[in-house]
Amino acid sequence: MVKKPTYILVILTFVTCCCFAQPGGFINNGKHSERIAFQLINDLIIFPMEVNGVPLSFVLDTGVQKSIVFNFTNEEEETAKLKEKERIILRGLGGGQSVEAYKSFNNVFKIGDLVKPNQALHVIHNSNLDFTPRLGVPVHGIVGYDLFKDLIVEINYSRQFLRFTDLNYYEKNVCRNCEVIPLEFHNNKPYIKTSVKINGNVIPVKLLIDSGGSDALWLFEDANQDIVCGDFYFDDFLGFGLNGSVYGKRSKIDAFYIGDFELKNPNVAFPELSYVASAISIEGRNGSLAGNILKRFNVIFDYNNAELIIKKNNHFKDKFQYNKSGLELAHDGFHLVRTRENIVSIGNSSRGTNNSIDGTRIIVNPWYKVTLQPIYKIVELREDSPAARAGLQKGDIILSINGKSTQHFSLQELLARFYDDAGTTIRLHVLRHGEEFNAKFKLENLFKIKKP
Repeated sequence: MVKKPTYILVILTFVTCCCFAQPGGFINNGKHSERIAFQLINDLIIFPMEVNGVPLSFVLDTGVQKSIVFNFTNEEEETAKLKEKERIILRGLGGGQSVEAYKSFNNVFKIGDLVKPNQALHVIHNSNLDFTPRLGVPVHGIVGYDLFKDLIVEINYSRQFLRFTDLNYYEKNVCRNCEVIPLEFHNNKPYIKTSVKINGNVIPVKLLIDSGGSDALWLFEDANQDIVCGDFYFDDFLGFGLNGSVYGKRSKIDAFYIGDFELKNPNVAFPELSYVASAISIEGRNGSLAGNILKRFNVIFDYNNAELIIKKNNHFKDKFQYNKSGLELAHDGFHLVRTRENIVSIGNSSRGTNNSIDGTRIIVNPWYKVTLQPIYKIVELREDSPAARAGLQKGDIILSINGKSTQHFSLQELLARFYDDAGTTIRLHVLRHGEEFNAKFKLENLFKIKKP
């Protein structure tokens, strides 16, 4: 008998999902606690986790209810031996079509000595959902509520480690400088009630805690609550939803408050409401609190007692930066690059280029080296941005920046150059359809340009 497809609503910042959880989990080290290192890429937590014995990398996303894999190779999927599959249709943020997937039951997740059996997993075969090129490191999927519901989860952003602790062995010890924030849950996702200051007005808001989002804040415009974007903003690509790209406005607000902490002039994204209609349907929700603010604290999630414990860390006073170039890059594989190097020797030779100094023959022999270098391609380009006005286009490949080959940069190091101070000059050597050329522009403070 063929099962009818199940339709599940998926709400994403990077990607997020709504389903039902499976119980269970134990730690096999006698300490009832497991610590594991993570990478912080674009303010996202990327950590290793095995699925049925297959080592993969996941984004830890408090905004998701059920785990999703979207970058399974055929070999990895075969090795994982996923069973009991049920076809489903997923819908989410973005302007594209729904995505076909399947749901697999009774899988085993393993993180270090932490084992969680009987886990459901949603598998999507859609190359458009491969985040690896955008992040520059392998990412196979996202996981959230399945880890948080049965454990105390500590995220130490300053030292980049996760600690999972058995509920029965957790000793709560709130430090003097910590804040305890009550949590509310809708569809097993954590929300907080806090406030923002916009145009001098302090406004109460209800926000999803979304560690799977790279921005600081997302706010849904609502004139009835005075949640509005001011005159100083720019239109931009905000990120990926399950059903495609999400666009909106980027701006700043006066302040954001969480507990007794105040963060002044944080960045905020106002997504176009048509892209986030499913997210707005959550009663009372005004937006999301995401990674660029969360990373300024070391946090402990205690879902069992509906509490979030935060303590500011060494990132607390980091500037709220943004991409001032107008272009976004992705890692698009590798290419072979042939470079010439000259080997200089002294003596007699019938080959090479010869010069004579004081009777000594200097022999210069050309030698060609072929290296495998990363391809960094422009995948988003904002209209009337500094990069666009310099003549750059989507699909252009960046070969060097300010005279230094891009082979010496990771994707994140390269992108960081576009977050420098306004007025910084950027010189790019670019490849387009086999032709090389140079482009030059200056980074701009886009929040000083008043919109008409």
